[in-house]
Amino acid sequence: MFELLLGGAAAVGALLLTGVRVLREYERGVVFRLGRARQQLAGPGLVLLLPFGIDRARVVDTRIQAVQIPPQEVITRDNISIVVSAVVYAHVASTRHAVLEVEEYWPATLQLASTTLRAVVGKMELDDILANREGINDEVRNMLDTRTEQWGVEITAVELKDIELPKEMQRAMARQAEAERERRAKVIAAEGEVQAAAKLAEAARIIAGTPAALQLRLYQTLVEVSSEARSTIVFPVPMDLTGATAAAGQSASPAQLQAMMQSAVALAKTEEQKRLAEPRQTMPEGSPTSTEEPARRR
Repeated sequence: MFELLLGGAAAVGALLLTGVRVLREYERGVVFRLGRARQQLAGPGLVLLLPFGIDRARVVDTRIQAVQIPPQEVITRDNISIVVSAVVYAHVASTRHAVLEVEEYWPATLQLASTTLRAVVGKMELDDILANREGINDEVRNMLDTRTEQWGVEITAVELKDIELPKEMQRAMARQAEAERERRAKVIAAEGEVQAAAKLAEAARIIAGTPAALQLRLYQTLVEVSSEARSTIVFPVPMDLTGATAAAGQSASPAQLQAMMQSAVALAKTEEQKRLAEPRQTMPEGSPTSTEEPARRR
């Protein structure tokens, strides 16, 4: 008799052990007792269920899941066909609603995200899509969160992964960008010309107030030109030399004008002699000099 009782107790204990479940920290379970859902959720930790199929548990993972939206071919508002892909980050906020309100909450969320993304992108133009990706992410997230709230799913974020354009559109955009860069370069060059013209006008006003400065500028130009090899200097005739000195309050005689011209020519000759003397200074030691050549001839 005692053995029968002991065997019966062991059988009951074995049956009770079959109803023991251990749920992790991020898992919650909805327990159905004879087909009716209990109000209290199961987990985390050790959970005891009635055997013989009386209690059945549906376990749900409450961690954030990354739902990949497959590439969607969309026609934009300006009739351009593009391919858009995105990813949705969501988690189960209400385990009871996720189990009781929808059959499969993750596939349902994926399908809804695909249709919402196509609807949002389809009503925008291509330039707005490329320039306003953050706005598209926020709009899709808000629309999804409103619809999935009744399923117990909360949308954390939506991010556009890639926007694929047709090859023809890529080439057209490349030409447009190149034309824009050329336009900016021409505008910058034109602005530089305007600034240079303004500086030249300012310099002309300064020189007009001091006419002698124009003559000094002429001498400086002669020196710069004479430093170059085989340069030809052209003097404009007639030169208003007397007018420049007279406007400065000075009287210039012909002798003074001739002396000024001789000074400019002498300065040019000095520069040319320096230029011709440079090769002689760099001549190698073994080469004969000009004084040694007559001696050899004798």
